Amino acid sequence: MTTFLLLKHYSGDGAPMPEWTPEEITAHIRFQHELVRELAEAGELVRADGLAGPEGAKVVRFGGPDAPPVVTDGPFPEAKEFLAGYYMIDVETAERAYEIAATVSSAPGPDGAPIYERIEVREIMGAPDTDS
Repeated sequence: MTTFLLLKHYSGDGAPMPEWTPEEITAHIRFQHELVRELAEAGELVRADGLAGPEGAKVVRFGGPDAPPVVTDGPFPEAKEFLAGYYMIDVETAERAYEIAATVSSAPGPDGAPIYERIEVREIMGAPDTDS
């Protein structure tokens, strides 16, 4: 089994969720819950979460050996794109990860049409061996 992270990118294309009807939001959330249930039953789900919007995000950098962390507001994506959530899955092949990513991308939006959300698929790597 290989573990992948499916990163859900909100791109600002189409109508933003605050402009959706309550029924459209409910259908979208039900779709996500059903997919999580299916993946869990198949033994492929490790974890899935939505993330808060970028308005509350912070960027943190090392401030130096004797300094506190440097914390700034952001990120502020120029293209209005941000990371909206993720699925961590454990699957047999990369192709299966791509199938799941395509399903995530098909989540319903306004009028029940697929939102074609951009899903970045990344394999989770183990730490390299430093003892050799």
